[in-house]
Amino acid sequence: MVQMHISAMVIIKSQREIEQLKRSNVVVAEVFEKLKGMIEPGITTKELDQVAENYILLKGARPAFKGYRGFPATLCISINDEVVHGIPGQRRLKEGDIVSLDAGVNYLGYFGDAAITFPVGEVDPEAKRLLEVTEKALYIGIEKAKVGNRLFDISYAIQSWVESHGFSVVRDFVGHGIGRELHEEPQIPNFGMPHQGPRLGRGMVLALEPMVNEGTYEVRVLSDGWTVVTADGKRSAHFEHTVAITDVGAEILSAL
Repeated sequence: MVQMHISAMVIIKSQREIEQLKRSNVVVAEVFEKLKGMIEPGITTKELDQVAENYILLKGARPAFKGYRGFPATLCISINDEVVHGIPGQRRLKEGDIVSLDAGVNYLGYFGDAAITFPVGEVDPEAKRLLEVTEKALYIGIEKAKVGNRLFDISYAIQSWVESHGFSVVRDFVGHGIGRELHEEPQIPNFGMPHQGPRLGRGMVLALEPMVNEGTYEVRVLSDGWTVVTADGKRSAHFEHTVAITDVGAEILSAL
């Protein structure tokens, strides 16, 4: 189990800041909408990355990931047993693959961040189930992101749902706060005990991102220093939204 550090330094956003964060996140959502129709057998991950970068720049924003700690691309693109942080290149998508796209944007100093996993053509029933369970896990977590709950109420809800379907949640990588920095406090694991962690309050902005594996939750990093894969070679899915906690629940900022 990864040791989590939960800091008290959670930055509360004003309504004006939340509106600005929504603008950034809408650009991310538009990127996915643009790429959705391109997810077909034969396309390279580099081609997807180039379209995403061109669109982000066209909108007057900047790719948040490119150059971040040395990451070389606009998108993280992770296929099948790749969990997160896959580097786009000349690899072509194949019928039956599942492909996760993770995008970040810096627009006028505020960050947007979201992820989605697509099927490539026709996929097998277990892949469909993995995608459905992972996406549902995200929305179950979002339901718990409300004033008065504790941070780990989100974590517990995600873990319980995923494990009840025979899958596992990745423990080495977690969600996070987001704002004028891409990664802010608090860290948001997808596992944990309920009623623990900081109290959630209005104005918190969180990037929730369940990463769900078919087999073991254990992962390893490839020799490129970035690409994270499942330890057992089974498939993984990843869905992420940035949400703002309001008096009436969580507002999804990264949705169209």
